[in-house]
Amino acid sequence: MKFVDSHCHINFPDLQADIAGLLSRMDNFDVSHALCVAVNLPELPSVLALAAEHHNIFASVGVHPDYEDTPEPTVSQLVALAKTPKVVAIGETGLDYFRLTGDLEWQRERFRTHIRAARESGLPLIIHTRSASEDTIRIMREERADEVGGVMHCFTESWEVAQQAMELGFYISLSGIVTFKKAEELKDVARKMPLDRLLIETDSPYLAPMPHRGKQNQPAWVRHVAEHIAELKGIALQEVADATTGNFFKLFARAGAA
Repeated sequence: MKFVDSHCHINFPDLQADIAGLLSRMDNFDVSHALCVAVNLPELPSVLALAAEHHNIFASVGVHPDYEDTPEPTVSQLVALAKTPKVVAIGETGLDYFRLTGDLEWQRERFRTHIRAARESGLPLIIHTRSASEDTIRIMREERADEVGGVMHCFTESWEVAQQAMELGFYISLSGIVTFKKAEELKDVARKMPLDRLLIETDSPYLAPMPHRGKQNQPAWVRHVAEHIAELKGIALQEVADATTGNFFKLFARAGAA
């Protein structure tokens, strides 16, 4: 039985400082691979270095919508960076109207840039959306994100939004939030999710799942997410492991070829 953490930030200082221990715990918890996701261009070298140094770590290139005061990527820049070995996706990108307010047209333009880069590079998208699902889906449609597909990471939206994303060829990734007691709407999404469209993640170092809530998260604990989904669906853990691992390598095809 093997699990894959489809979204983490193990280049962040506290996690990178204990990378040997982190990888060892992944092995102990049957987590075979992890995707280290970029959030801006200045810190991208640390993401790429981890992927280069460790056979079971992959990377993405992109600029997170929460980063306002940071170098803005261009389509050509992202496409060039996407050619780096072990880069398997464009992102994370998307819209976040929760943390930032005011005129957020720059966020929407950045999102469009990433979708265009994904279409040009042929790599799937990693999409972050918070309090912005209507605009997120609209821009995905307008920019033809369905031509490359991708994943709605750390999904916390409604079943209706999940359906709209899946209609565009996207996977839905559930994080430790699904294990939280009050996350009833998300638990309902998990019950309804078809296994062939499901991914799991930690979003480390954030959102540690039960029974570790409040602690610094790590890729090894993605197993707890899978265990809770299996319980919600009333199926064997092996089924969740097989489906989500297979989905990861199907979506991120370059990872399977690495």
